[in-house]
Amino acid sequence: MTDSSNFTVAVLGLGAMGLPMATRLATRLDVRGFDISEERLALAREAGIETFGSAGEAAKGADGVLLAVRNGAQLEDALFGEAGIAPGLARGAVVILTSTVGTEAVAGASERLAESGVELVDAPLSGGPVRAGNGDLLVVVGAPPSALARARPVLDLLASTLSVVGDRAGDGQALKTVNQLLCGVHIAAAAEALALADALGLDRARTLDALTAGAANSFMLEDRGRRMLDAYDDGGAAVLSRLDIFVKDLGIVGDAARAAGLPTPVAAAAEQLFLVGRSMGLEAEDDSAVIRVLAPELRGTDLIV
Repeated sequence: MTDSSNFTVAVLGLGAMGLPMATRLATRLDVRGFDISEERLALAREAGIETFGSAGEAAKGADGVLLAVRNGAQLEDALFGEAGIAPGLARGAVVILTSTVGTEAVAGASERLAESGVELVDAPLSGGPVRAGNGDLLVVVGAPPSALARARPVLDLLASTLSVVGDRAGDGQALKTVNQLLCGVHIAAAAEALALADALGLDRARTLDALTAGAANSFMLEDRGRRMLDAYDDGGAAVLSRLDIFVKDLGIVGDAARAAGLPTPVAAAAEQLFLVGRSMGLEAEDDSAVIRVLAPELRGTDLIV
């Protein structure tokens, strides 16, 4: 295992998740940070993190790079694009990918990095900013043992639950795809249930309390349900996970299912709700705002499906 006292990690992207992860890692490791936002860079400096003017500068010579991107195209660009970091990575370095981008993109990136002696750890994670800052994330990993050993100083600081699901880059993506199928369906089901309660004239808060006390409860009902109640207020819920993330992730679920020849009709129905939410301009809202697609009081007009 790598000696964490001498481990340097570049955190590329200091947003809602990146900054608390960088701050957590800085308690034990030498952390370099980069973000395209000067405001986020300033916050990182206030937290005692050394910042750089470009991703390449931050990553050059680092033992590890923690990378969070939106999709496979961004992964390709971050690593191999015009300003990509891959050429500056030292042989023996490890790239730790925390995003959900699908199996094919990760497998392809892993093969290209290996040509220059760099390993990729496929480590999509779950948990919000608070859990990231506390090292309380769920991380599912697909990586060869050698790559996993290199990434341990980072993963052990971030994860309270570290589940190694396979020894190939892409295995982590596969399990996260299954995870996101369930999460997306559970959020959509919670929205549908609470919208029905609203349509039936029930008190929303009392309904949620009753449901979460019984067999119908789930993590998403309890967590997103509370935030769905905030959708009835002018400000809505604080954005902890954007609605368009589930547009992307349920799209990945559909692609994976079609490639496997497996029907996923429930996931497809959930995806449609998030797509309608995006068409309503809710893409940057918290994903709990999907209830606005359904609830009569919030929708304002009849929904034709």
